[in-house]
Amino acid sequence: MRVNIPESDQERIVIVGGGFGGLMLAKKLAKCNYQVVLVDKRNYHQFQPLFYQVAMAGLEPSSISFPFRKAFQRFDNIYFRIGEVQNVEPEAKRINTDIGHINFDHLVLGYGAKTNFFGNKAFEEKAFTIKSTGQALNLRNTMLSDYEQAIIESDFEKRQWFLDIVIVGGGPTGVEVAGALSEMKKYILPKDYKELDAKEVDIYLLQGSDQLLQGMDPKHGNTAERYLKERGVIVKKNTRVVDYDGEFVITKDGGKIKAGKLIWAAGVTCSRMDGISEESFNSRNRILVDDFNKVKGYDDIYAIGDLACMMSEEYPYGHPQVAQPAIQQGKNLALNFKRRQQGKALKPFKYRDLGTMATIGRNKAVAEIGGFKFKGFFAWLIWLFVHLYALIGTRNKIVVFFNWIWNYMTYDQSLRLIINSNNEVKHEKPE
Repeated sequence: MRVNIPESDQERIVIVGGGFGGLMLAKKLAKCNYQVVLVDKRNYHQFQPLFYQVAMAGLEPSSISFPFRKAFQRFDNIYFRIGEVQNVEPEAKRINTDIGHINFDHLVLGYGAKTNFFGNKAFEEKAFTIKSTGQALNLRNTMLSDYEQAIIESDFEKRQWFLDIVIVGGGPTGVEVAGALSEMKKYILPKDYKELDAKEVDIYLLQGSDQLLQGMDPKHGNTAERYLKERGVIVKKNTRVVDYDGEFVITKDGGKIKAGKLIWAAGVTCSRMDGISEESFNSRNRILVDDFNKVKGYDDIYAIGDLACMMSEEYPYGHPQVAQPAIQQGKNLALNFKRRQQGKALKPFKYRDLGTMATIGRNKAVAEIGGFKFKGFFAWLIWLFVHLYALIGTRNKIVVFFNWIWNYMTYDQSLRLIINSNNEVKHEKPE
């Protein structure tokens, strides 16, 4: 079955994935002499750096999401389709999706990364992750439901299962989740759940190495650890988690931590795309690309963002799997598509590192930008500004800005809703 996209004299660029890289590429190709088809399994772009705030009831999911169709409603050369790509047929120059096949002249793969459970099925089945809006909402619903259950549980040991939380992974996501949970424990629980003793809530952050925020200055890792400990988070370094049975988190040294919620923030990997040769992937499932984001072994297939592994002396394992490389690669690839039509030489990609940062909650953050290093209140202000600026859509920027101001002034947010769709209306295509 063919997807209903008009045929055109323009060359067709098919983009798989509307993350930071795919969205930027499509935006930069708007009004160009290409027909652009964006395919994503969702109809909206997700601002991943703020997933944890949705999970912690600080923001509504609509505040960090932006519909693709709204983004491109003014551009006649861009088409969007909801679909999941099943495989690529390079020789036939088409992709097969669950809604049909789409022919291409150029294919750009930008479907991003997924959570890496390192082959452990227990973590995959029982741990919470925050890699999508749906997962963030699921964690929010579960956490708030557990607080409700803890109120009516009289047995102390059983109550701890509902209250205690373990976070695995001391990178920016793990640190930010731990900081947000500590603020909820301090400011929200005593007001919303007066029957509970907030001191009973234990928040654990487990890191497999001897430093939090690896990749940043070790001093910033130590600063983040100090901030978290001041807020009551139990930080355990050099602690590897090996199993979780839904009740106890088991560490390599034989330790046990009772917790009903294990939040996994310990790394990412990529999914292999059927039809792309094995030689095009490295051992970490990233696609090997040249300096122009062209996939190894192909002339008309490209990869950008977390998925792409562009090796260099400075980045022997590829660029960091964060937003900025994806955004910059999307811009550069769009420029090269334009230059290609103009008969100009293509421009090799050069990553400009704009810095790294992480927030540990109110007035506390660490940041490394352009060789300068900040911590505390000023770093927190930088974090707020950078994330607000990067959000897609004016409405989202305004909503998030006022949400943050309100939260800062009142030490509260009014988004703690448990929303479960138990009575779904069945809507099926007639035979």
